[in-house]
Amino acid sequence: MNGFLILDKPAEITSFSAVRHVRRCLSEKKVGHSGTLDPMATGVLTVAVGRATAFLELLPDHDKSYESVFRLGLTTDTLDITGTILSRSDDIPDEAAVRSALDAFRGEITQLPPMYSAVKVNGQRLYELARQGREAARQPRQATVCALDCERLSEREYALRLSCSSGTYVRSIIDDLGRALGCGAVMTYLRRTRANGFALSDAVRLDELSPDTPLLPVERAMETYPAVYVTEKQAVRFSNGGSLDRERLRFEGEDGLVRVYGPKNAFLGVGTMGGDALSVKKLYLV
Repeated sequence: MNGFLILDKPAEITSFSAVRHVRRCLSEKKVGHSGTLDPMATGVLTVAVGRATAFLELLPDHDKSYESVFRLGLTTDTLDITGTILSRSDDIPDEAAVRSALDAFRGEITQLPPMYSAVKVNGQRLYELARQGREAARQPRQATVCALDCERLSEREYALRLSCSSGTYVRSIIDDLGRALGCGAVMTYLRRTRANGFALSDAVRLDELSPDTPLLPVERAMETYPAVYVTEKQAVRFSNGGSLDRERLRFEGEDGLVRVYGPKNAFLGVGTMGGDALSVKKLYLV
């Protein structure tokens, strides 16, 4: 079996556990995933099966979309409701103040990775250090928030909807928002609705998964890259790792990654168009 499976990950399990379930269900040893979700988070998890695992690193880096809920007047060590409570406040700002404070989190922002995250520092995961009661020096990271809006649910709770660049920590946005408001805030719910160009409408639940569940073709996950069609002889050369003369190809696009197809629209893999040649980036051998 080769292709991509879009899972709607349930809460209370890790992304690794979800992948292990897929491995058992499909009886396939080579299974990997992109974009780890926290155990409390649900939603889109892109899973690669078989030869598709080689293409995980080439998945287009689309923006990700989330639905979240946060609660004002509370802080925890994990920045979400699952952690140990660090502070409480009854000085809750009104909706106008919350909406005004959100303005600072649109566009280009700087974040400090949470201690309870999978980021590595000196070879160790931050969450491993956090569980030992240790804190590590972390480097700020840039993130882009393309869209951000909230809806008041109660005096203390708000729903949050956002689209952001890969690597953005939603609970860090919420924690920073709580600090800006002076009362603290924690994330109580997180659902990823879009990632890698896939949406919840493409996803299957773990309890729906079976050995007959169809996989999405590898080229479907690469479809934002332009396509190049080659002749039979060019296909043989490309499949053997050889580069192709750009002048002999029907391609007028810009340099960068491209999908390469042979006769009968057979997907050959991903190539790099640069200068006067098309070179092999990753082959898909059938």
